[in-house]
Amino acid sequence: MRIEVRRTGGFAGIERRAEVDTTARPDAAAWHALAAAALQAPEPPAGGAARGGMPDGFSYEITVDGRTVRCAEPHLTEAQRELASRVLREGA
Repeated sequence: MRIEVRRTGGFAGIERRAEVDTTARPDAAAWHALAAAALQAPEPPAGGAARGGMPDGFSYEITVDGRTVRCAEPHLTEAQRELASRVLREGA
């Protein structure tokens, strides 16, 4: 499974990207469960949280094997927040 995260916004407006390939990871099952939970969250309507979010907050695109969800602070689910954090921390 390939998990990609793109984070934009924030005070400085800097974009950050990272990805993790879970294929050879010993903890792949945990990544898969977290990714499945993150993808299940409903997307906000057009012009909603994914577009606006909060001032100086981050917006995220989380892509798992070609399926993308968009979310923004403070409207991320716990699964989305954890997955984005892990990918940005551990990914390349």
